[in-house]
Amino acid sequence: MALLQKSALRTTSASARGARTVAKAAADKAVWIPGGASPSYLDGSLAGDRGFDPMGLMSDSKNKNWMVQAELMHCRWAMLGTAGVLVQEVVKPEVYFYEAGLPQNLPEPFTNINMGGLLAFEFLMMHFVEVRRWQDMQVFGSVNEDPIFKGNKVPNTVMGYPGGVFDPLGFGKGDMKTMQTKEVKNGRLAMIAYMSFIIQAQATGKGPIACLNEHLADPFVANITKNIGTCTVPSSMDVQGVAIPLSCLWPGHA
Repeated sequence: MALLQKSALRTTSASARGARTVAKAAADKAVWIPGGASPSYLDGSLAGDRGFDPMGLMSDSKNKNWMVQAELMHCRWAMLGTAGVLVQEVVKPEVYFYEAGLPQNLPEPFTNINMGGLLAFEFLMMHFVEVRRWQDMQVFGSVNEDPIFKGNKVPNTVMGYPGGVFDPLGFGKGDMKTMQTKEVKNGRLAMIAYMSFIIQAQATGKGPIACLNEHLADPFVANITKNIGTCTVPSSMDVQGVAIPLSCLWPGHA
């Protein structure tokens, strides 16, 4: 009987210590707003988790992997897009980045390419990639092998981070959680930056570097207050005989 009581006490004590550890970890967790509370389903195990989920999108465990992968893909596209806008404005400042994708502004040999064919090709390629991503989420590791060139595989130890040829510098061989956190932080910043580039372009008709130079030259005149209620985007644009309606995220319209 005494042994049973001691065993029960030890179990209770261990449970209490575990509960205190979890509670302390939750209390010590960095959150997106000082003094804010993190939802119970955001326990800090995800890279970049700061307890921000005002719409409860992550509360459904079935959607959790999808939401994580969706943010990761948006982060990567935003980082590429942000870098692309800046590099393009440096290399070819005479081409406004907002119009760089028009057929007549594309570099050779793609100048005046059939945009309908290009759109169809991109749709098929993106569909193929996203279906493969969905399959990997359903059965993790099921798409590690190249479907065309058999025998070519990637390690894919963490979902969304295939490794191998997709990690030529070997960043994933070190502290993976730290590298994931750095990537998602940079990606979130890039998403905000890219959206800012778009709104700024719609309001001024200029790229981010040109706007920055104007602001530095006259900060009290060239600033956000000057552009409220204006938009340089036309209501539509003709692309190879097709009228494409346009909208402006910024108040006002051309």
